[in-house]
Amino acid sequence: MSRLNKNRSTCSDGSASNESSASGVVGERVSHLDHEIAQLTRLRSSPHELLGRVVPGRMRLPASTVRMLVGREGNYSGRGRFSSADGCHVLSRYLPTKGPWIVDRMKSRAYVSQFSADGSLFIAGLQGSHIRVYDVDRDWKVKKDVYARNLGWTITDTSLSPDQLYLAYASMSPVIHIVSVGSGATESIANVTEIHYGLNFSPDDYENEFGIFSIKFSTDGKELVAGTSDSSICVYDLEANKISLKIPAHQNDVNTVCFADESGHLIYSGSDDSFCKVWDRRCFVARGQPAGILMGHLEGITFIDSRGDGRYLISNGKDQTIKLWDIRKMSSNAINLGLGDDEWDYRWMDYPEYARHLKHPHDQSLATYKGHSVLRTLVRCYFSPSYSTGQKYIYTGSSDSSAYIYDLVSGEKVARLDHHEAPVRDCSWHPYYPMMITSAWDGEIVRWEFPGSDEAPAPPIKSAGRVRRRHLLYM
Repeated sequence: MSRLNKNRSTCSDGSASNESSASGVVGERVSHLDHEIAQLTRLRSSPHELLGRVVPGRMRLPASTVRMLVGREGNYSGRGRFSSADGCHVLSRYLPTKGPWIVDRMKSRAYVSQFSADGSLFIAGLQGSHIRVYDVDRDWKVKKDVYARNLGWTITDTSLSPDQLYLAYASMSPVIHIVSVGSGATESIANVTEIHYGLNFSPDDYENEFGIFSIKFSTDGKELVAGTSDSSICVYDLEANKISLKIPAHQNDVNTVCFADESGHLIYSGSDDSFCKVWDRRCFVARGQPAGILMGHLEGITFIDSRGDGRYLISNGKDQTIKLWDIRKMSSNAINLGLGDDEWDYRWMDYPEYARHLKHPHDQSLATYKGHSVLRTLVRCYFSPSYSTGQKYIYTGSSDSSAYIYDLVSGEKVARLDHHEAPVRDCSWHPYYPMMITSAWDGEIVRWEFPGSDEAPAPPIKSAGRVRRRHLLYM
């Protein structure tokens, strides 16, 4: 675990800024992102200029939905229809903030919650050896109850195959299991009702025990990439049924890995050593060398999400920030400043107040987003959906029991979803509809929508005199 150094001379106090700095903290001056990605985001989520006019020659911004419809019916753009950017502009105005509607209440902490790529399925993974798959299109009916085999501490991650027939799940164990989701049986009890096929990521001559924090299927479904607690990245060839690549990638736990795009050539990784690294499988990896390193976080990385274009990514860090990166700005060498404070531990201590004003002197990030909290557990963050928002927003869970939505370009905090009574470790925005699911350590799976269904939101359940316990073991 990387640490903070109370000797502030090694870090800036924040007076120097990045190429562009975005902040969601109320009261701070918000500066707009001045980079190519800002223009790309505007192009994908801004309407045709003529559709914003009430009458020809008169422009009002931002274009309202009514004006957009009037412009479309009047064929102001000459296309007779909305473009994808026009559609994103309309849909992105309706954030999934109405609620909460309770999807499920479980008896153990929720660690993972994700929609499938088409939004028809939803997967929730819990600490108590339990994974539940919901059929979203059938009023959230439970499609599959999976009871994990050989669980180590908790379900750390799940990944659904591209054909949505198989689910891989990981825990603090070197074995990843795969179970069928497409079969007819509702219950899947390991090696009783259905086989849970095990993939051993530990070489035969490897004596050290380790766990797996993060897994992802490749786009073609032929490989799994994993980040481990022994500081490595592993790629498993499912057709050959063996590990095809193992890289000693970092100096500490690899908390998060993902493929950069559909090609599968580039892999992003994030670690407790505070670095994000880019790995090009076409070169360098044979020698264990990354294609580049991204510096800027002062503490460990809890999660990485790729924009899907092989160029941009975001990362959540234990320094209480999300950072936006362009891999073209990466460097060949990591500069380890030794920012250490052996007394601070994110699992049960608050982040030092003085550290909130520190800044890495070699920060390569494009923008920094603040306001949420990354404590107790590996909180996750994501780009908003491409189809409905043009990836205009960034959203994240938070250890303060909320979920946050930030504007990518301005950095403004545009929404905060409050309901849970424990850290929100994961959240997922439906790929097509204005709907978001938050899952938390209180065991609740909660739905947020715009405008919401006809049913009334469930009132928050507050226990009188409830005391939140701080356990000594978190992840």
